[in-house]
Amino acid sequence: MDDQPQWLTDEEMEAWLALVSLLIKLPQALDGQLQRDAGISHFEYQVLAGLSMSPGRTIRMSELAQLSDGSLSRLSHVVSRLEKRGWVRRCTDPGDGRYTLAMLTDEGWDKVVETAPGHVATVREVVINPLTKAQIRQLRDIGRRITDAADPGGTCPR
Repeated sequence: MDDQPQWLTDEEMEAWLALVSLLIKLPQALDGQLQRDAGISHFEYQVLAGLSMSPGRTIRMSELAQLSDGSLSRLSHVVSRLEKRGWVRRCTDPGDGRYTLAMLTDEGWDKVVETAPGHVATVREVVINPLTKAQIRQLRDIGRRITDAADPGGTCPR
């Protein structure tokens, strides 16, 4: 058995470096726009948006942590900040007292509605508009394949 690493070809290295650059620059662009225009981080927006798309605008904290790709500890700190702003409320799950629910308040819903257009405009500007329709489909397919390989349990939303 050969213990030597299987080095990337030049073409594979170019693709890898393009992806690494994307992973660095895209979060900066999204976070920058949200900080500038809405005074929130991209992670905070993901939490609010996740709640806004949940039935009854309510979800278990553990599920929200998976949805927003954050640890329960990080999520708890962020939800505390969002609670102080009046956008989120926490309560015990009446169906199972072992769980805590996060609920989007009416003020939180208003924040999502106010923030979403600018966020979508930035996503369109930096991700969608530079691509053809065929490239958008390819991006979707490539993103799903990489996500499935990196997250075989399927905890990321599609």
